[in-house]
Amino acid sequence: MAKRKQYSPEFRAEATRLVLDENMAQKDVAKDLGIPLSSMSRWVRQARIDRGEGEPGELKSSDRDELRELRKKVRQLEMERDILKKAAAFFAKESL
Repeated sequence: MAKRKQYSPEFRAEATRLVLDENMAQKDVAKDLGIPLSSMSRWVRQARIDRGEGEPGELKSSDRDELRELRKKVRQLEMERDILKKAAAFFAKESL
């Protein structure tokens, strides 16, 4: 499987600005910048959501970032809880 190329946030912002603010066609911008049309379409869709132009229930980038961090924190807390449970069981068994 080929590794996806990473584009900087600035590059993405400029590409989406050309489509949304300069009214250029997505396919033309993608071709001119040498990026896949599917990537361009995804970026434009997310930019519209971030501008408040998305459908109800669609997550803004900031919401996605927060959700990612909260899920990471939940995994960490669950792991710590499991360790504490095992430690409590161990020490309860030792004290008998």
